[in-house]
Amino acid sequence: MLEPKEAAETEIEIKKSRFIALAQRVSDAEEVRRRIKETRELHPGANHVVHAFVTSGGDIFGMSDDREPKGTAGRPVLEVVKGSGIDNLLVMVVRYFGGTKLGTGGLVKAYTEAAQAVIKVLPTRPLIESSNFRIVLSYDQYEPIKKELGPLLLEPPEEAFMEQVIVTGKIASKDVDAAAEVVREISAGRSTLEITDTDSDGPV
Repeated sequence: MLEPKEAAETEIEIKKSRFIALAQRVSDAEEVRRRIKETRELHPGANHVVHAFVTSGGDIFGMSDDREPKGTAGRPVLEVVKGSGIDNLLVMVVRYFGGTKLGTGGLVKAYTEAAQAVIKVLPTRPLIESSNFRIVLSYDQYEPIKKELGPLLLEPPEEAFMEQVIVTGKIASKDVDAAAEVVREISAGRSTLEITDTDSDGPV
């Protein structure tokens, strides 16, 4: 299975209606709601912001017609999303009405084509098991450990600079032992890499 590596955007026009399709990675329903809100703010003049998403290996999914006739927008986009083989995926289709009604069949076709267009250009990456970690470091340990751990991390870590440096992030589960050894060696045993939980669908 795959997941989005980065966001993608495409646009098609049908009878002067613009359909802007956006695809991006999401981890849960809360993030979906946040992304939709952000998109509405970016497109205040849009008539509709239709969406569909899938996470957790396809076990969690949802959609919205956003005031389009029932079954003509969210459902077609969801079918494209579920059929893509891509997990942790949100697809939104922003519609600017062009003045000509498309009818129910026309809407289904338009939203399907918009979703297919953005999936076609969406960069993806394989999914593997990943683990979330936490390390508490002294300031003298921070730079050398960051340098050595960098190639093993799945995404940029979060860092909090207080009395000590707290680093949290995500790493492939297969690399946990190697990363823990790096931390032990450089810190001379003063710091350890703590695994906070394990995900079954982390990126690589």
